[in-house]
Order: sequence, then C-alpha cells, then structure tokens
Amino acid sequence: MEFSIKSGNPEKQRGACVVVGVFEPRKLTLAAELLDNAARGYLSELIRCGDMEGKAGTSLLLHKVPGILGERVLLIGLGKEKEFREKEYGEAIRCAVKTLNETGSFDGTLFLTEVPVRKRSVAWRIRQATIVAQETVYRFDRFKSKKDDVRRPLRKLTFAVERRNELAMGEAALAQGLAIGEGVSLAKNLGNLPANICTPGYLAETALNIAGEHGVGCQILERADMEALGMHSLLSVAGGSHQPPKLIVLQHQGGKAGEKPLVLVGKGITFDSGGISLKPGEGMDEMKYDMCGAASVLGVVKAVAQMKLPINLTAIVPATENMPGGSASRPGDIVTSMSGQTIEILNTDAEGRLILCDALTYAERFEPETVIDVATLTGACVVALGHVATGLFANDDKLARELLHAGNEAHDRAWQMPLWDDYQELLKSPFADMANIGGRWGGSVTAACFLSRFAKKFEWAHLDIAGTAWKSGADKGATGRPVPLLAHYLLKRCGQLN
Repeated sequence: MEFSIKSGNPEKQRGACVVVGVFEPRKLTLAAELLDNAARGYLSELIRCGDMEGKAGTSLLLHKVPGILGERVLLIGLGKEKEFREKEYGEAIRCAVKTLNETGSFDGTLFLTEVPVRKRSVAWRIRQATIVAQETVYRFDRFKSKKDDVRRPLRKLTFAVERRNELAMGEAALAQGLAIGEGVSLAKNLGNLPANICTPGYLAETALNIAGEHGVGCQILERADMEALGMHSLLSVAGGSHQPPKLIVLQHQGGKAGEKPLVLVGKGITFDSGGISLKPGEGMDEMKYDMCGAASVLGVVKAVAQMKLPINLTAIVPATENMPGGSASRPGDIVTSMSGQTIEILNTDAEGRLILCDALTYAERFEPETVIDVATLTGACVVALGHVATGLFANDDKLARELLHAGNEAHDRAWQMPLWDDYQELLKSPFADMANIGGRWGGSVTAACFLSRFAKKFEWAHLDIAGTAWKSGADKGATGRPVPLLAHYLLKRCGQLN
C-alpha cells in the first residue's frame, strides 16, 4: 500500500474517499465541519436524524455528497471527546482502514490524523496511524490454496496535517511508521509460519536476507562452533531434535566507530514440545510461536536498518527446537553453561532460559552498553499480566523507565516486575550451582532471576512476551510485539522521536 502526507481542505480532496470523525454525541470534528459547510448542512442533517451518533467503532459511508469533490465520505465514530486518547485514536484509524479496505475504496484521505490526542504530537499521530494501517490490512494466507480476495483492496492512503509547516515532520514520522510496520509484519510472518517451515535454518536464512537487503553484518554459528565455545546449556536443548541449532548474529553499524553497541537477544525455540517433560497435546500447535522473541528481534533489526538509525545494534538469536528423543536432556541432568556455571535441569520444558543464558554470556564479547532479551518465557507471566502487558524485568531502574516510557509511546505496553534477591533462593540446587526452575510460585520472577545470573557484567532488561506475542481463538496469529516498543526505545535513544 502506498502512503503519503497532504495538507489541504477536505472538501477539495479528489479521490475515492475522504475520512473524517464524529465525536459522541453528534459532534463534528473540524474537518467534518468544513465538509458540512461545503455540503450546505448535509452531514449535520444526517446526524440530526440519528444516522451517526459518534460512538466509538461505528462508521457511516456516504456516496456523492453534494459540494464535495471526493466520490465518498466516510464518517468514523470517535466516542466521547474527553476520553479520546491513544487507544481510541488507534481504534478509529483501524476502523477507518478496515472499512476502506472492505468497501471498494481504492484510495482514502484520512483527516483523523488532524484530530488532537492529549499530550501527543503530530508526528506521533502520523507514525501510529501508519503502523496501525499496516497491521489492519495484514493477512497471512500463504498456505491457502484458495485465497479470499478483497474486492478492490485499499491501495493508497493519504494522511492529512493541518498546516503546511507540519509536512516535513509528517514525512519523517511516516517513514518511521513504515519501517516499524514492516518490522512488525516480518515478526508476524515468522511467527505464523508452521514449525516444519520455520526451522532454525530458516531463521538463519531470514537473517542473511536482512543482511543482504540492508547492508547489515551477519554471522551464523553452527553446532561445532557452539561446542567450541562451551555452550552446553544451549546444546542440551537441541539434543533431541534432528534440526541443527543455529546461533545467529546480526550487526547494524550505524553509530560511531568504537561506540559500544546495544544488544538484543531473542529466544528462538522454533517448536517447543517440552522435551522429555512433554507438554499436553491440547494447544501444542501454538508452540510454533515460541520463537516470537527471535522474530521480534529480527523485525527490530530490519526496522532500524531501514530507518538508518545512528546506533550500533547487535542482535543475537539462539535458535533450536525442543524435542523429545534419545539424545534429549532428562530431568536431573546437569550441564555446564558457557559462563562456567552449572545448571541442574529439573524440567526440560523450562528450556528458553537454557538457551538465553549462553546467548547472554556470548553477548559479553561485544562489550555492550545495554542488553535486552526478548522471550516467550513463562506461562506464569500470562497468569500475572494476561495478554495486555509484557512483563519487564531489569537490573537498572533507568533502563526499566526508558522501556516503560517507550511502551506507552508505542501503545505496546509493559509492566515492571520485581527482580529481588529474595527470589534467588528458590533456584538453589543440592547438586549444581542452580536449578533451571524455582517451583510453582513466582515462575516469571524466578525465570528472570535465573537469567540475571548471566547478565551481571552489563545493564540488562528482560521482556517476557509469553502473553503478548500471539493471540489465540478466532483472531489466532502472531502480534509482532514488542517490535513497536523496542523501535520507539531506539528512536528515543537516537534523539529521533518527536
């Protein structure tokens, strides 16, 4: 879909459809008022008769409105003006784009981007509208022999700004939104692929494609390389699978030479059966999503490279399957991690931390300024926070605040969880330096405490996306989170977030 920015009067816009908003109860936005004036009260008369109340999520498509150059006018309900904030803005954009895409409007000009959102800039409105629009038209039908074609799908979307001096800012925000949206789409595509296609090798090929397309450095470590490095914790998870594990490293060198990089680590379990501690059969198909941490990290690298951000960014993706088999780890096995710390594996289904701990140790060689890992790590985080907020753990309060702020800015929110030493006691093992689980209670916290033991040499945060990486039910599919959160965090670090 083609995107553009324009400044102009709504009644003078030619094209398939002009989109304006109506607040509840029956209050026209400024752009809607201008249309109504040109149409000699046509819109206000319809509203007076009860055709549109302005309730959030409602829409009214009008054809051949008198005095208007556009073929159609689409009214979008915005809800109550005093309650119109980030969530309501996103829902209005989503409703507009969905309606345009389903009603044969080849192109649309949205004046919703002129509607003020409390404490949010013009750039924020354009960037968010661009991301939401791309998410709305996203479809994953690669494996359907008969695809449900959309009649005259939306091809062009124009966002309006009130003043001509806002055009440059809008163009910059549009470019950012497009890059973030493409990163989200990549993460969704990888997550939605079945595990027989999206193997560790497939993730490695994807990384190589990103490198080739955007001039990013790429290195793929094989099993022998990991054995030489002493990554026995990661390799213990790969033992039961016929798919060879990969350690993927991408490096975007956009900052100054010698400047310490920021490192992202993404959990890449391309299918998680639970290993010998086998999961129940019901819902196990969704364990193809256990590599969504890796998918989001790759999506962020793609977005950062496309935006050409002036930052040194390294991504590390430990990728493997977790399968039962004659060579699989058993409960009670003890392995030595790359750091030299020993781990008693009490549950083979707590495997994500076993691959991440070696990746965190590997990150030390880059002398990073900051390390952030992203993982669908614990069902306990879903119990604690549901499917709304990502669990955030950090050994640095400033880093935690920056990530929380970025999540709020992107409307891809996180919630900080405790990382207190009190919980470390639960990881004690009589036979090794630590166990890989800490018991039933506080499972997301003890998992983070486990990882913290391998992150003592740098500023570190852990994002548990087990509840936010995908949706079940009728809307089943990967969400692409937390690509927006991380992209906004990096934009802020680079001073490019308006």
